[in-house]
Amino acid sequence: MTVKFFWKEDCPKCPSAKEVISTLDDVEFYNLGEPDGLAEAAFYSIMATPSVVISKPDGAEVVAFRGEVPPSEVLRKWL
Repeated sequence: MTVKFFWKEDCPKCPSAKEVISTLDDVEFYNLGEPDGLAEAAFYSIMATPSVVISKPDGAEVVAFRGEVPPSEVLRKWL
């Protein structure tokens, strides 16, 4: 499983969300202020930050938290 974290520079919740996400392994960070970040966000229909998508190796979404980041215990349950 892969954790994809979507964030934006001006997001007030993103710094604390990054702290939670940083405790996990295999995290891919996507800045929505950059073209690659926007493209990945469009693929997963991300419209709010912070957001987290847990996906299978083939890219299929397992679970997503849009506009929020749950506690690390909840994320670990899905991994």
